Formats: sequence, structure tokens, C-alpha cells
Amino acid sequence: MLQAQVADIVEGHRSTLVLNVVTLSVSIAILHIQGQAGWAVLTWYALALAIIVTRSGVMRSLTRRGMLVEAPRTSLTILSIGALALGATWAVLPWIVSDFEPLGQHASLLLIMGGMAAGSVIKQIGYTPLALNYSIPILISLMVNLVGLWRLHEVLVGLCMGLMIVVFIRRSVWAERMFVSSQVARHEATALADSLTRANSDILRQNSRLEALANRDTLTGLANRVFFHGRLAGDIARAVVLDEQVALLIFDVERFQSINDTLGHSAGDGLLREIAARLSSIVEDGSLIARLGGDEFAVIVAGSDALERARAHAAAVLEASRQPIHWHQRQAVVGLSVGLAAYPDHADNAEELLACADMALYDAKRGDRRQLREFDPDLRRNAERKRIIEQDLERAIDAGALGAWFQPQVDLVTRRITGFEALVRWQHPQLGFISPPEIVNAARAVHLSEQLTARVAGDACRLVRRLPALGLTDVTVALNVSPREFALYSVACMLQRVTAEYGVEPSALEIEITEEAIFDPALADQQLKRMEEAGYKLAVDDFGMGHSSLAYLIGLKVDRLKIDRSFVQDVARSETNQKLIAAMVSLGQSLSLEIVVEGVETPEDAAILARLGCGTAQGYLFARPMPSSALEGWIADHQPSSDLKRKTKAKHLSVA
Repeated sequence: MLQAQVADIVEGHRSTLVLNVVTLSVSIAILHIQGQAGWAVLTWYALALAIIVTRSGVMRSLTRRGMLVEAPRTSLTILSIGALALGATWAVLPWIVSDFEPLGQHASLLLIMGGMAAGSVIKQIGYTPLALNYSIPILISLMVNLVGLWRLHEVLVGLCMGLMIVVFIRRSVWAERMFVSSQVARHEATALADSLTRANSDILRQNSRLEALANRDTLTGLANRVFFHGRLAGDIARAVVLDEQVALLIFDVERFQSINDTLGHSAGDGLLREIAARLSSIVEDGSLIARLGGDEFAVIVAGSDALERARAHAAAVLEASRQPIHWHQRQAVVGLSVGLAAYPDHADNAEELLACADMALYDAKRGDRRQLREFDPDLRRNAERKRIIEQDLERAIDAGALGAWFQPQVDLVTRRITGFEALVRWQHPQLGFISPPEIVNAARAVHLSEQLTARVAGDACRLVRRLPALGLTDVTVALNVSPREFALYSVACMLQRVTAEYGVEPSALEIEITEEAIFDPALADQQLKRMEEAGYKLAVDDFGMGHSSLAYLIGLKVDRLKIDRSFVQDVARSETNQKLIAAMVSLGQSLSLEIVVEGVETPEDAAILARLGCGTAQGYLFARPMPSSALEGWIADHQPSSDLKRKTKAKHLSVA
């Protein structure tokens, strides 16, 4: 808009200056004829011409420097100052002419000056300040001279001149507003036309790419997910009519995330392009190859022998994946896992087929990787079982349907009860018995690990409070904590909260952790220290299966080592296992650690373990895990003290 106002001024600037020179010269001629062109008038004339020449030079300078376009606001200010200077010069004229009679002999000067002022307002409509800077000084000078004569007709004309000033100002503002509106409309129309032209050009230019963009993955050039889904549904619809097969292969790149993390996303993108090229070079029978996203690729094989061809493709791709891939001056052997499912063998529609192939791929990744897994109905049943477990777990924890059962621990020599281990149990109303690993994995998947462990810890605390009444005052209850839980929440805080709620001393609980937690001090070190300082007993579970650090065993003041059941089974007939257990017992004795063996099932194994120096054992030989309600009877039957046994039975009778 400022540029448009400058352009409007520039357009009439030359003619305005020429007109001023002409009218100045005419005014001097009139005064000369009247004999009033003295030195003051001539000086005024010279000053006015100098201002005109200066304005012309300033305009050329602004044009040459490009300021009219680059700095229009500054240019308007400079031009307005020039107009004010010339207008003020005209306004001086009545004051240097002796005995100025505006309505008498000098009426011609009045007409010239008034005409110049009016012409400025009429001609310069684009920028009001410039026109008013020129005209207002002239009109005010004439009005003051008229009113200053104090004659009625001059005063009336002077007042009219004042009214004219007001009209000129309002007219100038209105004219500028109309100019701005017209310029805005013109620019909007031009911008709209330009926008439509560009949009039309873009549409024409992009139209040829729309189909490719809609159907192709921009990174690899393969079919994208959208086109894949449409093609899969179409191939299955065709297979229904022709009674054919549709096989679906899904490939997952092994360790792709680590490549992205270590080498950068550009390296990862380059690797994906090379994998896409390798797939295209192997699958050449017209089957659709697609990138589903990330590092996941798919191949749709249709036809009467689709399943066999899909197996052949998978075998060829897996064999080729053993060869290094070269890209960006790098090379790597990138393994692939493959899931395979087929219509109508495994699914009735496209959605089910994709789900079946995904389940097969997940099973391949969970195993040894770099292999093909075909869909098996058991995978669907397992997936549904997992979904139900995860769905019902929180409700089971809150309702108490899930809780702890307890397996006794006994002295191998005296058979005295020395403790209990709390083991999570859940009898699902629909699925039946849910194994502890299934429960733990489901809790981790739905972020209920803390609630689950707190539930088992609460059951353990309730048992601790009951044991003195059952004649057991110096036994502990062991609680298993998965090492992964230390990274999910503060196990130490949770245990302190639960034991405080039940009023149980921390020393009555034994926290069993696997060697993994001790081997990774960054994962559990601080929390284990807090539990040790709080008074909880610490035990290392499944000892001998990991990589325990002796320094941590000493530093953490571990109380017990639990020898894994794999060393205990058939120990009476395995000399190797006997030597291993003897070494572990010796280690425990050297570190003043109690040794507990689990999985004892035969009297022969128990006798050998006692001879090897094992002090405490648990296993089916002594008792299976049982609910808390069944413990009283078992304790009464297995306490070695007959007096305590009679006391416990008498207590049962009196309660009954």
C-alpha cells in the first residue's frame, strides 16, 4: 500500500513542479507590472525555485537508490517535508508584498494561491499528509490576511476560507480512504488471480504424481500400506470366485532400530532401500511387494499354488539375508524374520489374514529369529488367552481372585519349618489355572506390576501376622521380585508402604531376586540398598544360572542363596550336580550365607543334599504350594514337636 501511495505521488511529481514554476513566474510578473517586485519578492522567488530544484533532485536520488520501493514509508516522509517547504514558501508571499489587498489589486495572487492549494488537494488523493502539507499553509496565510484587514467583506471571505480548509481536510482524508480501498481491492484481485494461476499450475504439475504418491512408498518405491490393503482385499475377493489361495508374507528387519540409533536415520533409510531392492530382485513372479511402515515389509502371493510359492519366496529371502548388504560405504548382515499365513487355510478375510501373519511373525521373532513361521491355530488361541488375561488382571487383583499361595521351607535334618515362599496363583473362571509367568508378563504389559507385587506382599504380611498363633515365631516369608520391576517403579517404597499398612517388621519378609538384578547394579543397586537398610532379608534366587558378582553378594549383605532346581533334580544319581552343589555350599559357608535348595522331590535327593551341607529345602517332597487357609492343618501335621502339635489341634477344636 505504501508503495502504491509513493507511485501515485511520483506519477504527478514532475507536472506539479513545472506548474509551481509557471505560477511562481506569473506571480512575479504580476508584481513587476504593479511595481512591487522588490528585493524581498525576488529573494522569495529565488528561494521557491531552489526548493523546487531540491525536490526534483531528492526525487531522482530516491529513485536511483531504490528507496521508493524498498523504503516507501521513509520516502513518503521526505516528499511530505518537501511539499511542506514549498507550501510554506507560498504562504510567505502575502506577508512580503507591501499593502497586500487580497480582494483588491492583489486579487490575482489570491486566485493563484487558492487555485494551487485546491489543485493540490484534488490532484494528490493517494497520500493526504503531502497534499495538506502543501495546501494548508497557503490557505491559513490567505485567511489570516483577509481577517486581519477587519473589513466586513474581507472577514467574510476569510471565514469562508477557514471553512474551505475544513472541507479540504475532510475531502483529502476521504479521498485517501477511497484510494486505499481501491488499491486493496486491486491487490486482492491480483493476488487471487496469481493464486489461482499458481494453484492451477500446481494441480497440473502434481496431477501426474498423485497416483504414484497414493500407491507408492516414497522411500523405497514399493507399494505403500494403503495400496497393500486394497490389493489384499481385492486378491481375496478374486480368490473366492476362482477358488484360489492368497498367501501373505510379512518380513521384519532384525536390529534395525540399533542401526538407526548408532548410524543415523539416513543410514537406516539407505538400508531400507537396499532391502527393498533385494526383495524386488528375488520376488519376480508378479507378487505385490509393499512396505507397511518402519522396518516391516509384506509380499502378497495369489494363485492356485500361492502357499508353495510364498514358502519358496521366504526361503530365498532368508538365504539371501545371510549375505552382507552394502550401502553408503557400509555393510552389514541383516537378518529377517518371516511370518506366513494363507487364505482360506488360516483366515476368512483380509483383516484376519493380516492378523494371522502378524502372529506368525511375532512367534518367529520370539524364537531364534531369522526363520519362517507359518501360522498355527494355537497362536490365535494363545493370543486370545493373553488378551483375556491382560483384560481381567486388574479386576482379579482388586477382587482378591488372584493372590499368594505358600510353599513351606524346612530344615533338611530336623524337618523343622523355617519359612515359606509366597507364589502368585490365579484360577481364572474361564481359562482355569494361569501360570505365574503368564501373570507376571500380563502385569508388565498392562502396567500393573506394582499392584500385582503389592497384592502378593499383602498376602505375605497377613501370613506373617498369623504365624505366631500357629507356633511359628522365627520364620520368614519369602517374596519374589522380578528384576525388571526395579526399572518400572520403586520396589523399596512399595514394600515399606505395605509392611507399614499391616504393621509387619521388614525382617519378617525375605525378598528374593534373581542374579540378573545383582549383575546389573544400575538397575537395582539403590533400591536393594534401601531394602537392606530397612531390615528386609535378601535372597538370591535361581543361584548358579546367572553371573553373580561376589562383590555385590558381600556388599549387599545377602542372607540366602537359593540353588536352582535344575541342579537339584536327580542329584542322587548325578555326580556332576553333586560337585556343583558342594561348591556352591562351600561358597555360601565362606560368605556366611544360608543355602536353600528348591525342587526337592525324592527322599534320596534330600538325603544327598543334607550330606552335602545344604541346610534348608523346599519342594514337592515336603509340600506343594497351598492357599493360606490350608496352612494351619499342614503346620499342625508337620511340626516335629508333639506338644506344639497337640496345642494347635486343641486350638482348632476350641475354635470349632
